[in-house]
Amino acid sequence: MLRTPAGETRLDILEWLKDPAAHFPRERHADPAEDGVTARAVAAKLGVSRRVADTHLGLLTSIGLLRAKRIRRRTYYRRDEVRIAEVARMFEKGWQGHLRP
Repeated sequence: MLRTPAGETRLDILEWLKDPAAHFPRERHADPAEDGVTARAVAAKLGVSRRVADTHLGLLTSIGLLRAKRIRRRTYYRRDEVRIAEVARMFEKGWQGHLRP
């Protein structure tokens, strides 16, 4: 998942969402830092259709790295820092076991 072009795109999205206010414009009814960003904003930044952005955001949400929040008629996405830290710890433990001789 992470060594494919799509995986790189998802890593970019996760990186941008660390500081969404620096990477995305403020929405009319939501603050990127507090509420997250829409699929439309992610699509514009990636230069892809909203459907493609929805696919990336949906996968990241389904594996728990993003949280989705509805405000009015739109869904806003932001990082789930607790889950990201848990996943990072799992990878670290797995890699440590494989690195020993």
